[in-house]
Amino acid sequence: MKIAITGGSGFIGRRLVNEYIVKGYEVRVLSRDRKLDISGAKMFYGDLSDPDCDFSKFVKDVDILYHCAGEVINKSLMHEIHVSGSGRLIKHAKNNVKLWIQLSSVGAYGSCQQGSISASSMEAPVNIYEITKTKLDSLVKASGIPFVIIRPSIVFGLDMRNKSLFQLIATIKKGLFFYIGRAGAIVNYIEVGDVVKAMILCGHNRNAIGNTYILSQNITIEEMVESLRQALKVTSKLRRIPKWFIQIFVFLFTKIPGFPLTLSRVRALTGRCYYDSEKIISELGYKFDLTLERQLQSFAKKIK
Repeated sequence: MKIAITGGSGFIGRRLVNEYIVKGYEVRVLSRDRKLDISGAKMFYGDLSDPDCDFSKFVKDVDILYHCAGEVINKSLMHEIHVSGSGRLIKHAKNNVKLWIQLSSVGAYGSCQQGSISASSMEAPVNIYEITKTKLDSLVKASGIPFVIIRPSIVFGLDMRNKSLFQLIATIKKGLFFYIGRAGAIVNYIEVGDVVKAMILCGHNRNAIGNTYILSQNITIEEMVESLRQALKVTSKLRRIPKWFIQIFVFLFTKIPGFPLTLSRVRALTGRCYYDSEKIISELGYKFDLTLERQLQSFAKKIK
């Protein structure tokens, strides 16, 4: 079986590549870095932002293509990579790729501050990243290639790019953390190993074809912080500050370099929205390796 993976040097993609190499599959990796060499994988060099790039050899006779490549920093490249470049890859994949697994994001559903989001919820992307990734999902669905769309919430692991969880843990270690607003806010995370496990499951279970799945675990902010405090052996008393006061404070000081809070971070720490993974659990029998509390504790203990 031939497995093709874009974004194979990235946070999620590299783990997916390693899993398939260990399992003994023929693994192809598409990368724009000509110096990248992954032992056990066949390297193909190509740039999704290059309109003249030929992906035909990369996709030829592929059983499963995992599209993990994406741009999360440079906004000017997001449309070119997520829409135009990926659209060109889709054209090359037609009549060659038997199954396309698309790594997407719960950002496709837009901003949610309260309630629940399921895989069937209405799409309402807001920023350029969310809009272009959701457009790519639509291109995949309309391509005629059998597909699965996977939408994780915040994916965490030691080499994650998003540093908000590291910052939260550092704040707890220093005894500077405080709760914002009333109790019961909900946080949504998923460990990177669980994402890779779900992607492989979707690639080898025919019941997944044509479906969109959310991947997320959720707990209250109090449960999250307490699990981290236990892992870090922090016992200092925690304060709770009204949300309105913090919003005014952040608004006044957020432009100071290195200021730890932003209005979007305040929303994340006070929201009551959760992302529902019940569909992949009930339809495919998916199981998380550990509870989110235990995953977070393990993560915190590994941080130096």
